[in-house]
Amino acid sequence: MMYRALIVDDEELARQLIASYLKRMPTIEVVGSCKNAVEALTILNRQPVDLLFLDIQMPGITGVEMIRTLVDPPAIILTTAYSEYALEGFELDVTDYLLKPFSFERFSRAINKAMVRLNNRNQPSPTIQAESSNHLMVRADHKIHRIPYESILYIKSMQEYVAYYLTSGRIVALGSLKQLEGLLPPHQFLRVHKSYIIAINKVKSLEGNLLHLEDQKIPVGASYRENVLAILFPGSTN
Repeated sequence: MMYRALIVDDEELARQLIASYLKRMPTIEVVGSCKNAVEALTILNRQPVDLLFLDIQMPGITGVEMIRTLVDPPAIILTTAYSEYALEGFELDVTDYLLKPFSFERFSRAINKAMVRLNNRNQPSPTIQAESSNHLMVRADHKIHRIPYESILYIKSMQEYVAYYLTSGRIVALGSLKQLEGLLPPHQFLRVHKSYIIAINKVKSLEGNLLHLEDQKIPVGASYRENVLAILFPGSTN
């Protein structure tokens, strides 16, 4: 399977370096090389892209600002000379963060992480199964866990993994929220953020953009807020 990659960096030498590294990857095709976010968004609107190499510090629209405009983002690898942006990048659920200058070895590790994420997106994962109307079967820690729906508080995306926060603890397993959305009953669970699914009956209140679930506070994404209000707090916008 071929994966389509897009390179976005305002430095020509940086774009050339990434392109030269990608030439060593037989399963990756470079579909574009852009010097700014505007050019990149034009390509993203015109054709699907699996892997995005994105500089953070660019004139006009920054890499972080560009990520926030993407409704269904590809796997993203940030490239930058500034280490202070690492935390913000991972909060945006990027696949990896490359600090310039980076070696081919470090670049390869980032590619491998991206391949895991892309394969999880494109193939049903055997680690999660809906075996009945009231529980999930999840493979993690060399065990098969039977997770009753009623025990789930919320589920959080952790790059190629998901973390199940339960009334009795936490379980981390391979998987994606997109996959879980298709397995979990919609009358019991709701996607409220690109990184969170919550149990509807565990919600106590909404404060600003934070949902209160027992002693936890879960953020509501801007693009999900209208749907969250309609389902959890009907009539609140009247």
